[in-house]
Amino acid sequence: MNIYFACSITGGREYETVYQEITHALLEDGHEIPTAHLAEAGVVDLEKVVSPRDVYLRDVDWIRACDALIAEVSIPSHGVGYEIGFALNLGKPVLCLYQEGRPVSKMITGNPHSSLRVQPYQDPQGAVLSARDFVNKVTNNL
Repeated sequence: MNIYFACSITGGREYETVYQEITHALLEDGHEIPTAHLAEAGVVDLEKVVSPRDVYLRDVDWIRACDALIAEVSIPSHGVGYEIGFALNLGKPVLCLYQEGRPVSKMITGNPHSSLRVQPYQDPQGAVLSARDFVNKVTNNL
């Protein structure tokens, strides 16, 4: 399955290890994640050399091509929110994961869209389990 993984880049990298655990687990499961590099340390410097227009064009192409989008939303991010809305508008299944206890935008938690699932997790392993469960459900519906 082709999965678009969305996470905060410029808004903060506090959950970078969680991003990495999710993407590494899904890659190990054999899934394609064109945005896996966004979970890695040093991505802020790598992305600085790409123009805003090129980021937009690249990312919307990746979202259009994906089977599903998984977003870690513990850190507020304009870009991640935009990507979630864009994917939902295309009818893509979307999973939003967040650290239990963190405040998350009511635009996400209150969204009744049938393709959106919002799931808290307690630790990185819980985030990985939720991501794998979501991917299995999406795979069964393809």
